[in-house]
Amino acid sequence: MAGETQTHAVEGEAPSAALVEGTQASGGAEHSAAFPPFDSSTFGSQLFWLALAFGALYFLMSRVALPRIGDILEVRRDRIEGDLAEADRMRQKTDQAIEAYETELAEAKSKAQGIADETRSAMKAELSDKRTGVEEDLTKKIATAEARIAETKEAALEHVGEIATEIAQALVTPMIGKVTVKAARSAVSKALKE
Repeated sequence: MAGETQTHAVEGEAPSAALVEGTQASGGAEHSAAFPPFDSSTFGSQLFWLALAFGALYFLMSRVALPRIGDILEVRRDRIEGDLAEADRMRQKTDQAIEAYETELAEAKSKAQGIADETRSAMKAELSDKRTGVEEDLTKKIATAEARIAETKEAALEHVGEIATEIAQALVTPMIGKVTVKAARSAVSKALKE
C-alpha cells in the first residue's frame, strides 16, 4: 500500500487523494469483517473445537494428572498416618519409660531408706555395745578403785591406831612423863571404841 501511495504521488496525482483512497480500500474491508470468535457463521466449528479441546483436557486430567495427584495425596496421607502412628508409639514408649523410671526411683528411695534404717540400727547397736563395754570397764575400774580405797582405808585405819598411839605418847610424855607404848595403845583403843 505504501508502494501504491508513492507511485500515485509520483504520477502526479494529489498525495492526499491517493492516501484517502488507499485507506478507504483497506479500511473498508477490515471494518466489514467481524471479530472471529463473535462471528455467528463460525459458532458451530468453534463449539466443536471447544468440545474436542474440553474432552481432550478432561481425558488428560482424569487419566493422567488427577491420578498422579491422587497418588501423591494418598502417599502423603499414608505418610501422615504412619507418622502419627509412630508418634503415638513413641509417646506410649515414653510413657512406659517414665513409668519405669518412677518405679525404679521409688524402689531406689525405699532401698535407700532401708539402707539408712539398717545403718542407723547398726550404729545404734554398735554404740550400745560400745557403751555397754565402756560401762562394764568403768564398773570394773570403779570396783577396783573402791577395793583399793577400802584397802587403803583399812591400812590407814590400822596405821591410825599406831599414829594415834605415837601422838598420844608424844603429847602425854611432856605432861606426865614417859608413857609406855602398851599403855598409850590401850588408851587409844579405849577412846576409839567409845
